[in-house]
Amino acid sequence: MGFIFSKSMNENMKNQKEFMLMNARLQLERQLIMQSEMRERQMAMQIAWSREFLKYFGTFFGLAAISFTAGAIKKKKPAFLVPIVPLSFILIYQYDLGYGTLLERMKGEAEDILETEKSKLQLPRGMITFESIEKARKEQSKFFTDK
Repeated sequence: MGFIFSKSMNENMKNQKEFMLMNARLQLERQLIMQSEMRERQMAMQIAWSREFLKYFGTFFGLAAISFTAGAIKKKKPAFLVPIVPLSFILIYQYDLGYGTLLERMKGEAEDILETEKSKLQLPRGMITFESIEKARKEQSKFFTDK
């Protein structure tokens, strides 16, 4: 009788373990999907912001270019056209970010860094561990209790 009972208990424990493992895996998958969704939404917001900024800056750039050109012609001084150069770099950058391939190029560069330059990504003093957190917590606790 005891053998049957322990066999049933072992079976229940095994089933419970499998259920907990499956549940933990499902929870992890959900967290990863949620993080991916949040990242995609943040990137979409960044691209949308860049496109909206481009509309306003493009209008400003157009008016400024017309004004600087008119001033250069009217005053007969080509120096009035000089501010168009840095403003055009900003305009091109924003266009590339909003509609061009800048994000793909940045992604490729980031992947290259992850593959070939791992040493540049390491934290000072290495990875944070439970022991280092506990040590800092205890030191901080002593600091607050000493006063």
